[in-house]
Amino acid sequence: MSFGFKSTRAVKLLLLVALIGTAAQAQQLLLPAQSEIAFVSKQMGVPVEGRFKKFDAQVSFDPAKPANGKITLAIDINSITLGAPEPDAELPKAVWFNVARFPQATFQSSSIKNLGGGKLEVVGKLAIKGQTQDATIPVMLTQNGTTTNASGVLTIKRLAYKIGENEWADTSMVADDVQVRFKLALSGVAKL
Repeated sequence: MSFGFKSTRAVKLLLLVALIGTAAQAQQLLLPAQSEIAFVSKQMGVPVEGRFKKFDAQVSFDPAKPANGKITLAIDINSITLGAPEPDAELPKAVWFNVARFPQATFQSSSIKNLGGGKLEVVGKLAIKGQTQDATIPVMLTQNGTTTNASGVLTIKRLAYKIGENEWADTSMVADDVQVRFKLALSGVAKL
């Protein structure tokens, strides 16, 4: 009896180790120094570029089973910059991003669809400034050695997120469309 107990216990332990190993293998790590989230808006018809300096992503993705993947992105809104002191001082204010009340923007995937050729369609919820909207994001995957880049462009309507309120809601001053460009560099993704 004692031998059977130890054998069963050993099998359970091996199964647990295998499950933990599989779960750990499915989790990828963001490489922040190689990643970026930038945006382009238009002020009086002139393109204005900016970026977020701090963000994090939790990714669990297997290229063989993309539908089982999950992506959670958190952006530190206080890290926004247009590269000039005056607008950078305005953006955290309540009329724009209200950083004191809403310090993060988030994206949580609900589905990932393989479109072939390294292209994915990621659907989920994008939350900015307390407003949550459905978002469908086209993503292109490329690999270079052990690094996988997930990149794409998403156009959002800033007014749907209450970005630029009161006099700044005038779209002749600041366009409603904002183009968000991203590249997330990840380690630990299986070969595409």
